[in-house]
This record gives sequence, structure tokens and C-alpha cells, in this order.
Amino acid sequence: MLRTMDELIELAKSKGKKKIAVVYPVSKAVIEGLKMSEELAYPVLFGDTRIIKEIAEEVGLEDFDVYHTETPQDAAFEAIRFVREGRADFLMKGKISTPDFLRAVLDKEHGLRSGKLLSHIAVQEVPGYNRLVFLTDAGMNIRPDLKTKIEILKNVLYVMNNLGYTEIKAAGLASIEQVSENMPETIDYAAISKMAERGSFGRGFFFDGPLGFDIVASKEAAMMKGVSSLVSEEADVWLCPDVASGNILSKALIYFAGAKVGGIVAGAKAPIILLSRSDTPDRKLYSIAFGIAALG
Repeated sequence: MLRTMDELIELAKSKGKKKIAVVYPVSKAVIEGLKMSEELAYPVLFGDTRIIKEIAEEVGLEDFDVYHTETPQDAAFEAIRFVREGRADFLMKGKISTPDFLRAVLDKEHGLRSGKLLSHIAVQEVPGYNRLVFLTDAGMNIRPDLKTKIEILKNVLYVMNNLGYTEIKAAGLASIEQVSENMPETIDYAAISKMAERGSFGRGFFFDGPLGFDIVASKEAAMMKGVSSLVSEEADVWLCPDVASGNILSKALIYFAGAKVGGIVAGAKAPIILLSRSDTPDRKLYSIAFGIAALG
């Protein structure tokens, strides 16, 4: 079990230095994140060579490869080609719009499709919580149905197994603990709980839901509400009912609780770092460390 981002970074270091293909990194924050990650990853940059070299010189990033492309779209396809050919280990988004970036990733002929669902996983070190928590999906699947939630869980379990986890506890986040036909996520979680109980996700996996966030976060709250759950204060995974709630929860923990956060998109042929324009260099470091640690 990983408890801190420092432990995640050490795990990434133990896997050896990897090559990261970065799409159009014409942003100081992106280059700063790569500079902070230079012990972990060797950057292969795609975009406007002049601008990239100017920013790299300003930041002090010296050890990298750069390939000139005329447009962000060209940069995306070239970076993806490097990953497909094994010349880079994983992919990172720079200053390119998310729709253009994902369009290239999902291209049937030239992208990184693997046949699996793509889903976002945020790893968070939350002050006061006793372990790193993997929150999903806060960035890709808008309103996942039962089938999609199952695939989201399979992605996070695959990633966590690559991180060395053999026992995993997951919570299905909702606003109530009862099943209600007016809240589809509660029905989905009840089904997933039974699937997990019967071994559908493999050994060492425990799932409980639906559960209110207070139950997941506090054994005292669970006791006061008369709810007994093995995941209370011990959940490694928080499965969110939709992308809006996941995104809001993740950002609330960042801005109000001071959480340290990194994120990847799982389910493609290689990990993908899909960053927000507001992400700080340290979040880029944590995301790169997560991407490396998640490699099979």
C-alpha cells in the first residue's frame, strides 16, 4: 500500500528512467514539470522547436530530444507514432486542446486504441487520510452506466496491480447508503458489490457501495449512522457516479484540503497524461511518476 506521493516517486524511480513523448509543450509549466521529473523521465518533445528550446533554456531543461512540427495536431500524431513504435514509453499532453489530443489518441488507424475503455484515474495524497487514494473517473466518462463502471474498475485494478497492490478495497460513492430506483448509481453499486463478492474482479478485491462520502471518510460517521463497512477510512479506490462529481471532489480536495494529485488515462496501449491548463508543475511531476509506476 502506498501512503504518500514520495513513495510513488520512489516506486517510479525503481522502474528505471523512461521516455515520455510530449505533445506541443510550448508552455513554461509543462517544461518546468519535465525539469522536476528529469530523474524519472527523458523527454521527447514535439512542436515548435524554436519556442520549445527558448522555454527549455529559461527553465534549465537541458537533456531532451525535440522534433519540429507545424501544428499541435501534427505533434500529437508524431508523438503517438513514437509510442506505437516503442520509441517512447508513454504520452503526455502539452498545449493542445483536449478534443484534438483525444481525437489523435482515438484515431482507429494511427492512435493508441487497445480495445479497452479509456478512463481517467487520479491518485491523491489527501491530508489526514492514511493512504494514497485512486479516484475514478474524474475526466473521461461523463455518465457511466453499469457496464462502463465495471470497465472503469478493471482499468484501475490493472494499474494498481502494476503498482504492486495485491489487496484492494474500493468504495462506490453516492449520496445515500440505500438502493434507490431514482439513483441509478446505487443500483449499479449494489450489482458491483455482488460481482466482487463472487470473485468477478479476481482475488484480493473488496467493493462496498452505495456509500455516502462521510461513511467512506470516517469510521466515526459510519458508527453514528449505524453503517458497518470494511472500506470506511480504508478505501484505496473511490469510484464516482459520474465525471462531474468526480471532478468536483478532486478539485475540492486540491484547493481546500491541499491534496497532492497526479493523474493518467488508462486503457490505451500506454499510459496517457492528460493535464489541465491549470495544473501546476508539481502535479505534472506526480502525473509522470504515476504514469511510469503504472507501466506493466
